Amino acid sequence: MNVSSANVTLVLQYRDSFSKALTKNVIVVVLGISINYINAGLIRTFCKHQIFYTNPRYILFIHLVVNDMIQLTLTVLLFVLSYTVYRLKVSVCCIFTLLALFTTENTPLNLACMAVECYIAVCFPLRHALICTVRRTLMLIGFMWSTTMLSVLPDLFITLATEPLNFFNSKVFCLRQTVFPNPLIIKKRDITYSVFLVIVWITIFYTYFNILFTAKKASIDAKKAQNTIILHGFQLLLCMATYSGPQVLNVLKQFFPENHVDHLFAFYIIVQVLPRSISPILYGIRDKTFRRYLKSHLWC
Repeated sequence: MNVSSANVTLVLQYRDSFSKALTKNVIVVVLGISINYINAGLIRTFCKHQIFYTNPRYILFIHLVVNDMIQLTLTVLLFVLSYTVYRLKVSVCCIFTLLALFTTENTPLNLACMAVECYIAVCFPLRHALICTVRRTLMLIGFMWSTTMLSVLPDLFITLATEPLNFFNSKVFCLRQTVFPNPLIIKKRDITYSVFLVIVWITIFYTYFNILFTAKKASIDAKKAQNTIILHGFQLLLCMATYSGPQVLNVLKQFFPENHVDHLFAFYIIVQVLPRSISPILYGIRDKTFRRYLKSHLWC
């Protein structure tokens, strides 16, 4: 029995009671709706005022918000379906999984780009307007999506080449490892994630320490940018749990198999939901300009 089938068997064996399953689903749905409600207010505020959509910083931020909304909606939908429908057609699950993977891998890249923008604004203020233009920002967003597609789409191509066509009509518990079961995909994923993480963390540390040196000159903007990058780093740390999560869950499964479903739930909340609640705090609450306009739109 392979790892993925063992996980599914374990979930079947220790399935939640009705009351416990209902509680978990209510928590997930309420959190998802609450975060997406705030994010919708941020998007509405962004679209209503020209000061935002002509500023590269806010364009990168709203791209992160839209990306998080898509990712959170998909994962909440898959969470609820795992308790109601339970098994999905592989072809349907592939679509959901690919979209979720695109948006999940976009997040650390977007955070790195936002850190670089902060670094340029603080350390090279006179050149910021020349370097960070709207056109270049949109090109950067396009580059992000191209990078994640090049990272994720090979999973689909390898599966199409190695699995029979009737596999895509079968029904499975919707997980990445059940719709993309080839071992080569796991090796490719580990290498890709390692490269992504090294690049993103080097970017975060480089920009943070350069802003830190600038902040010693008592620049208020530099100190605020420094705190912003710390929050980006914390958000990235939570996102990183996506990459280390399978190993941690396997260890917990060996020692506490009867609590495996609860571990999956806790992992989902920490890795998928909490990082998406940080973005509104960064610019929806901490940013004075955005906060001033947000108040008039949040109740709409």
